[in-house]
Amino acid sequence: MLRAASPLPPHPHPLPRVPPPLHLHAHRPRTLLPRGLPRRLLRPRTRPSRLISASNPDAILTLLAGTGLSRADIAAVVSADPLLLRASVNNIAPLLALRDRVGLSTPQIVRFLLVASRALRKGDVIPRLEFFISFYGSFEKVLVAAKRNGVLLIASLDRLIKPNIALFRQWGVRDIAQLCSNVPRVLTYNPERVKEFLPRAEQLGVPPTSGMFGHAVAVVSCMSEEKVAAKLEFFKMTLGCSEFEVSTAVSKAPSIIGIYDKILDRKIEFLINEAMMEPRYIVERPVLLSYSLKKRLVPRHYVLKVLQEKGLLNSNKNFFTITNLGVETFKLKFIDCHKDSVPGLADAYAATRAGIVPSEV
Repeated sequence: MLRAASPLPPHPHPLPRVPPPLHLHAHRPRTLLPRGLPRRLLRPRTRPSRLISASNPDAILTLLAGTGLSRADIAAVVSADPLLLRASVNNIAPLLALRDRVGLSTPQIVRFLLVASRALRKGDVIPRLEFFISFYGSFEKVLVAAKRNGVLLIASLDRLIKPNIALFRQWGVRDIAQLCSNVPRVLTYNPERVKEFLPRAEQLGVPPTSGMFGHAVAVVSCMSEEKVAAKLEFFKMTLGCSEFEVSTAVSKAPSIIGIYDKILDRKIEFLINEAMMEPRYIVERPVLLSYSLKKRLVPRHYVLKVLQEKGLLNSNKNFFTITNLGVETFKLKFIDCHKDSVPGLADAYAATRAGIVPSEV
């Protein structure tokens, strides 16, 4: 009589349990996936001759689990970037260094993978990540910049990133990290291109030491000299102001240069015809043109109009001051405090922000 084999002792560091294996194809070995991942994630997107061995996903899953990721974490990461399962194990292996060398927690590693797994697939991302943590001051700020620029953690440090930072320093930019956080794409431009648009940004009347310089850089880095000149002419014709007045306005709010003419036309028409502002008043307060017509200007004007009609608005309040308030501050001062006297005001405000004409309040 045969005896049943005694069970093997448990592994000292067991990996998370996974459900029964799914087949890649009938002729391929089985690959294990965490629960919750659809079958389509393992369907080949390239010709079979170019696919990496089907044993690769198992190695990647083991690495992810070894970094401390839960089954749910792995499912989220792979769902966001299915190609991660076909990446080179040598490229993914440095993932452990995120925990051991960089000191990231498991939740931080998950967030990093959701944003920058592509960079991890392309090669050793650790040196770049360490550099950017030092440059920006924290991992959280690096993550924000990486979301805004998908190639930030792929670009060459020696050929692009460091030379561009040196150019900003030579140009006298005061807060380079802040500029490159607002406009991280400038870090990955060819340095020759950066040399070309830095003087153009200053020609808008914004000195490199100004906090507005980053906005000027953002505009000229994606607009030709001809388009910038055409937009300045647009402001002169539409608002009836001089070249000096336009230059002064742009130096205060460089981002208005990048707004489409049709959108500017609608904002100017609203401010003049509905908010009863003079063109010169708008030119002297150009930030008004940077605010959203749908989300800020129209809804706030509606609220003020309702409060004014009901005699609830202080006469010394002007529209420009109120448009500058933060969203929560505005709601607190002009909506929440009137919830008893004007019950439907909050709903009407929300409807207006959604582009819906509200019912009578």
